[in-house]
Amino acid sequence: MKGATIGQPRALSLRAGRKFSRASGRTARGTCAAANGTNGTNGANGNGAGQAWDKISLDELDAWKNDGPPTPLLDTVNYPVHIKNFNASQLKQLCKELRADLIHTVAKTGGHLGSSLGVVELSVALHYVFNTPDDKIIWDVGHQAYIHKILTGRRDKMSTIRQSGGLSGFTKRAESPHDAFGAGHSSTSISAALGMAVGRDRKNRNNSCIAVIGDGAITGGMAYEAMNHAGFLDSNMIVVLNDNQQVSLPTQYNGKNQEPVGALSGTLARLQSNRQLRELREIAKGVTKQLPESIQTATSKIDEYARGMISGSGSTLFEELGFYYIGPIDGHNLQDLVDVLTEIRTTETVGPVLLHIVTEKGRGYLPAESASDKMHGVTKYDTLTGQQAKASAGPMSYTNYFADSLTAEAKRDSRVVGVHAAMGGGTGMNRFENVFPDRVYDVGIAEQHAVTFAAGLACEGLIPMCAIYSTFLQRGYDQVVHDVSLQNLPVRFAMDRAGLVGADGATHCGAFDTTYMASLPNMVVMAPSNEAELIHMVATSIAIDDRPSCFRFPRGNGIGMDLAAEGITDDLKGTPLEVGKGVIRREGKDVALIGYGNSVGECMKAAAMLEDAGLSATVMDARFCKPLDTEMIRRLAKEHPAVITVEEGSIGGFGSHVCQFLALEGLLDGQLKFRPMTLPDRYIEHGSQQDQLDEAGLTAPHIFRTAMSLAGKMVGVAGM
Repeated sequence: MKGATIGQPRALSLRAGRKFSRASGRTARGTCAAANGTNGTNGANGNGAGQAWDKISLDELDAWKNDGPPTPLLDTVNYPVHIKNFNASQLKQLCKELRADLIHTVAKTGGHLGSSLGVVELSVALHYVFNTPDDKIIWDVGHQAYIHKILTGRRDKMSTIRQSGGLSGFTKRAESPHDAFGAGHSSTSISAALGMAVGRDRKNRNNSCIAVIGDGAITGGMAYEAMNHAGFLDSNMIVVLNDNQQVSLPTQYNGKNQEPVGALSGTLARLQSNRQLRELREIAKGVTKQLPESIQTATSKIDEYARGMISGSGSTLFEELGFYYIGPIDGHNLQDLVDVLTEIRTTETVGPVLLHIVTEKGRGYLPAESASDKMHGVTKYDTLTGQQAKASAGPMSYTNYFADSLTAEAKRDSRVVGVHAAMGGGTGMNRFENVFPDRVYDVGIAEQHAVTFAAGLACEGLIPMCAIYSTFLQRGYDQVVHDVSLQNLPVRFAMDRAGLVGADGATHCGAFDTTYMASLPNMVVMAPSNEAELIHMVATSIAIDDRPSCFRFPRGNGIGMDLAAEGITDDLKGTPLEVGKGVIRREGKDVALIGYGNSVGECMKAAAMLEDAGLSATVMDARFCKPLDTEMIRRLAKEHPAVITVEEGSIGGFGSHVCQFLALEGLLDGQLKFRPMTLPDRYIEHGSQQDQLDEAGLTAPHIFRTAMSLAGKMVGVAGM
């Protein structure tokens, strides 16, 4: 099927659809109205009068809200090969059924909805034109790949997505040969696709390598590093820029009222991708290389500006990076997508190509189209209204406690500012911004820049709070070392989603932050055991003005502390803690349990279990990994025959620092028994946080069993 095209009878069907749209007063194919409306189609496509093939109407949603949508065509598709002979009308019907099936399935599981709704037509076009797994499609980020999963043999498992033992919410190489590259973090696809293209060329193969990158992911510097290298190597590869205008791009569009796609633009995009035109361009490039340098420069500019007249001056950015730019085209116009992708695939030229498509996140599902976040990440929801299930009333999330306590600090000190990397909602910075709109800086998906930018703010006497997920701060680690720690600058790092994160799985697990942050000179490293401690640690970090500091906190809700009893004001202003000092939560004599962060809660449960078994346990809330409360740890080591450290982090973290101290003090030279309990030295896949904690061996029963073993008492625990 190399070079597959929609044949003449199928094109006629699409033309009939366009003719119908003009007759009904709608804008012709390729216009902005088409990009945001019905794409110039209606009952002529076989879906029934008045029913658009690229949207699910309220009547349709109501008709199948209980039993699910009818999907007679999709039911015949198990793998991409099954769509290769579909005609244009069938491909459109397939898009309709895929969109309906996705809405129905994610409503029951939760997950990432808006991104995948926006790439239904693109996913179908890619799998119609290319042949995975021989051709490599890399999705950036992988949460837009739900339609891809359905088309590549996993539809029957979509009800298990993001659940224990089920499908990953992202692309995953171990899950399917059609997933060419795993992608939970953004901006990696072009680098991976380029590596695959070079590997292909060295093996003398001729398959295609396609990176599909969103306009959010392309804000990451790594994407531009990869494009710069791709232009230098001049390897054959394809980058599809999926522009849903939710993030600013260096194109001619401002995301406001300017129409991004027109019928002329769609037509000229096909002209630009035309095989004869590009092959002629390659011949011309070869000829001009034989001419004097001044003429070479002039001819290249003629080509560049001529194409700039066609597609806008913004295309010159990608041209300067060495890419042949095509677009922008309507990413919901199936015919254009198939035509252009087919031309790109079959044209005999050398070098990377960037196809710029404009899509609508949440496309075809009114609740998603109307939502401010386009229903990006959702819990279970009602398919008719889009209303998402709400958690039962109780304590707020740790994220919200952090944001509100930071707001309380900012009310008292005008120097406090917030920095985040395109995660205003996830980090709680949107709550802070609601109160202080001019004191928050969203740097885009650019953690390296975020860290050094915050360092610059600190140089000028401001108090920057850099709020980045634990897993994403890994991307800015060199900057933490060189630009913050080495210069001893008082940047504060709030590391959300520390530890196990549930449904997002291994790609988002915050396992390593204690290890990589506590290894740095000058860094103060903290972890709260509850929401009150978190609020106090926000105050502590703000008060530390002579060195950098960080604190980690978990995904999920607080435990229900009486905040007033903990000395916290109504607006969640905390009190700075004494740096490097822990606290005893429970006194005992037989074993000392030293918990770090939210593991303190499991230690308290284990202590109660030990008491029932006849053992007395001390529980220490360490609070600080660095500096350690060496005085308290020394006392516990001398007064107890056994010490156990417990942390929801990797090997090399808090337990290692305690062990280092005990060893250097000679406290391990005698009869003391010491056991560190950490996350295992492997990745834990997606599932509920409780299932993950149990798999990691860090629950109260596991702690109980470890303590009983050190005491020489082997006692079985139910469920272990």
